[in-house]
Amino acid sequence: MSSDFYQVSILPFSGIIIKICRAYTNSQEDFEDYYQEVCLQIWRSKDNFKNQCEWSTWVYRISLNVCLTFLKKQKNKGQMYFSSDVLPNLITVENKAFKNESLNQLYAAIKHLSEIDRAVILLYLEEKPNKEIANILGTTPNNIGVRVIRIKKRLKKIINEKFN
Repeated sequence: MSSDFYQVSILPFSGIIIKICRAYTNSQEDFEDYYQEVCLQIWRSKDNFKNQCEWSTWVYRISLNVCLTFLKKQKNKGQMYFSSDVLPNLITVENKAFKNESLNQLYAAIKHLSEIDRAVILLYLEEKPNKEIANILGTTPNNIGVRVIRIKKRLKKIINEKFN
């Protein structure tokens, strides 16, 4: 992967990649593996990008697909490693948001959600419109709207039970 490609096409979207990888991992090693694999897959698929969507949408799709694929491989091997009480150590990417305790609680609660609900709420938290979330996940905007309402209620309940 060329340094220019990384600087222009991946680094500006590293926040997206970090958030998605963080939501699907519980250890520094897994986080780094997921992050590296996402970057590699973005580079490998760059020629398939046909400008039918925003580059950020493409990055989301690849990030989610890589994380969900890794998760399925772990499940198939019988290695369920998700523990709601364990938060991942973070890769040494400067991002002060990870030092925020409320954000750590939110990520811990998000880990209680299904894989698809995690994807929906992460995209929602990125302030993506329902239409774009639906496009990324292959569903309808109305479905996303309903899911977001239900997910918010579930997250509120999880946070209240676990942290209050």
